Amino acid sequence: MRRLTTTIAMSAVAAGMFYAAGSTPALAQATLNEAIGARAQSGSGEDRLLVDAKEIVYDNDRNTIAASGDVQMNYQGRTLQADRVIYDRNTGRVFAEGNARLTDASGTVATGDRFELTDDFRSGFIDSLRVVQTTIEGGRPLTTRFSAPRAERAEGETTVFERGTYTACEPCKDNPERPPLWQVKAAKIIHNNSERTIYYEDATLELLGIPVAYMPYFWTPDPTVKRKTGFLSPRYVYSTNLGYGASVPFFWAIAPNYDLTISPTFLSRQGLLGQVEWRHRLETGAYNIRATGISQQEPEAFLLPPYGAGDRDLRGSLETSGEFHINQNWRWGWDIALVSDKWFLTNYRIRSESLSSYYIKEATSTVFLQGQGDRSFFDARGYYFQTLSSNEWQKQQPIVAPVVDYNKRFTPSTIGGEFALDVNVTSLSREAAQFEPLSRNNIAYYGIAQTCSVFDPASCLVRGISGSTSRASATASWRREFVDPAGQVWTPFAYVRADNFWIAPNFSGYQNQQLSNFFDADDEYLFRATPAIGLEYRYPFIASLGTSGQQILEPIAQIVARPNETRIGNLPNEDAQSLVFDDTSLFDWDKFSGYDRAEGGVRANVGVQYTVTGADNFYANVLFGQSYQIAGRNSFRQGDLANVGLDSGLDSRASDYVGRFQIAPNQNFAFVTRARFDQDNFDLNRLEATVSANFNPYLPVSASLTYARYEAQPAIGFPLRREGLLGSARWDISPNWYVTGSVLLDLDRYLLARETYWTQYEVDPANAVYNRENVAYVSGMSLGVGYMDECTTFSVSYSVTPREVARNSGEKDQNHTVAFRLEFRSLGEVGYSQNLSGTDDE
Repeated sequence: MRRLTTTIAMSAVAAGMFYAAGSTPALAQATLNEAIGARAQSGSGEDRLLVDAKEIVYDNDRNTIAASGDVQMNYQGRTLQADRVIYDRNTGRVFAEGNARLTDASGTVATGDRFELTDDFRSGFIDSLRVVQTTIEGGRPLTTRFSAPRAERAEGETTVFERGTYTACEPCKDNPERPPLWQVKAAKIIHNNSERTIYYEDATLELLGIPVAYMPYFWTPDPTVKRKTGFLSPRYVYSTNLGYGASVPFFWAIAPNYDLTISPTFLSRQGLLGQVEWRHRLETGAYNIRATGISQQEPEAFLLPPYGAGDRDLRGSLETSGEFHINQNWRWGWDIALVSDKWFLTNYRIRSESLSSYYIKEATSTVFLQGQGDRSFFDARGYYFQTLSSNEWQKQQPIVAPVVDYNKRFTPSTIGGEFALDVNVTSLSREAAQFEPLSRNNIAYYGIAQTCSVFDPASCLVRGISGSTSRASATASWRREFVDPAGQVWTPFAYVRADNFWIAPNFSGYQNQQLSNFFDADDEYLFRATPAIGLEYRYPFIASLGTSGQQILEPIAQIVARPNETRIGNLPNEDAQSLVFDDTSLFDWDKFSGYDRAEGGVRANVGVQYTVTGADNFYANVLFGQSYQIAGRNSFRQGDLANVGLDSGLDSRASDYVGRFQIAPNQNFAFVTRARFDQDNFDLNRLEATVSANFNPYLPVSASLTYARYEAQPAIGFPLRREGLLGSARWDISPNWYVTGSVLLDLDRYLLARETYWTQYEVDPANAVYNRENVAYVSGMSLGVGYMDECTTFSVSYSVTPREVARNSGEKDQNHTVAFRLEFRSLGEVGYSQNLSGTDDE
């Protein structure tokens, strides 16, 4: 036997040639071309073989070439590494042994005891194969693992794992031989790269090594697949009104930029619920359409109108949203939701982004055009509100179109400071005037709409007028800050605001004729102008605490002078009904929340603020102040159609006191409370307090507790005190297990006496009597336990919603719901929810 042994003299071989000690380049190149790379001699750089090894042995008798010692071969984006690689020129096969490792161009890594491959590494057999594939899913890496005693690789496209195992779980660091949390074992696993699909034959799902489910045949997308035609994970549901239900959605990837999802749900009590969603991505944006419908088998499972859809056979919803970019500054879009009735989305557990609230639900539809520059902003849109609450009347909901907002800020070169221009145009209309009683004794508690038995300003409010209202408002403002040598900060400011109103009330039909008791305007054009000048003064006293921090004591004073507000009560108020006077609004130039009201008169706001910052992120802040009506008419003393301003704490010459106390000893603990105290006797009129804590690293618990108490405000429709407590917590039992819970307590609960409560679901206003419950009432609660790691997400939750919400949903039962969700990442997920309550709420 004649053997030629050469040792590689350099660590890299390029251009398809071995450069070996004692060999000429021509001889090395000829040998390599004959062995492996002959067909690649004239190819590109990617088609040529690159080899790195410590030693190469040519065996002419056996017609083999062997490379040993940290061998690495690169060919067409694939890398083969091993302790020893043998190429058999007779068969064209490559054998790799000892720490064998093959890396594809996609980054997939296959390891095994022994590789038997073709000379392009695309096909062959592998013993004790282990494949690790890493992709990005949901912004985080997903690593999947295949293993098998023996596998066959065909043309680099298909890998067949005999008696294979698949999992997305990391092996146990302390005991790698321990079974993962979950894995799929199959007689054969076929991974097809071209189809990007994994097929399983005679498969068993194991949890902690224990078989829990058997499937003779199924398939899943490759983890690299973001979207692929096929069936999605099934979903299950059960409730008293729907019965048992199951859904197997089908996803159809019609093209790279559009797809269709069909989700039929079979319900044992109500029949077939059909759901379909179309998604389409275009060059400048995307849109989707979702439609749902059912022909109910047992409508009587739900309450009858006006409290439910118990008389309907056909029910459904249609939702669509889209957004398109015109250029880098402008975009337009829509978000539209239409439902057959108020209760459909809740009754059939339809997940919808249009639900804006839990207790007072409504579906909001809008179309918009939006633009943004360096220091400017433009937004134009229209709104349609569809009420989803039993005690709301659709004819009282406004159609708002258009709403235009424009803001521009710039720095004038002549006088300095900052100039701002704000423009708002709003137009709305509604069919029926929206009245609200001032006393609960006048409320139809579960009627079609809250209304008044006596339509006069002493017992009723007007939340919205019937007919149409349009307003155009423009505000030009200027402010500039000066700091004098003593450190005092002077900020003069000025603004002028102009409002044009076009009002066309409707005094006919429904209850609209009663509107004349409050509002006597015919079709009118009205104008209002409010110029103002003001000055704000701050004098911060700063004291150093050395290296640990500093403290600042800052007196603040502000005065704003303007003419009296005009036409109070003669103009509708649609967007300025939310007035909360506290520390956040103490120094606002105009304390009304919207454009329909404009604060007038001369007002002074004074306060003092104390702030301490220290080591370890210590922060504390105290603010206390008061507002004074110096001259002119107090805008908050004279109520409008909705009595906004009365009982606000601002309706006297000297306002209530407002204060804030905030402290955070470190980044794990924070407490903040704000309050409003009566200016006459310092009684507590409003209090909000929140404490949040994160006990890490000592205890893996985070919690928050919020307490709120609001005294009665009978002038604006709150004749009873409101008080409540909300608590929530999360305990991370381990790095993977956690427990969460929350509870909402009503601490001031008033109920109608039972004997006068129901008259066919309505209150008898003449005989209504309210009793106060002195015990805390659980208005809502939830409790959940969950597990999460790199491959599995599991959660079980229990929630309770109050009786009022259940009736408001159109269902007969109070909601006691258990929800279950289990996701095997990359394999699929399953969810199930069940209503546990069987108590009839009639």
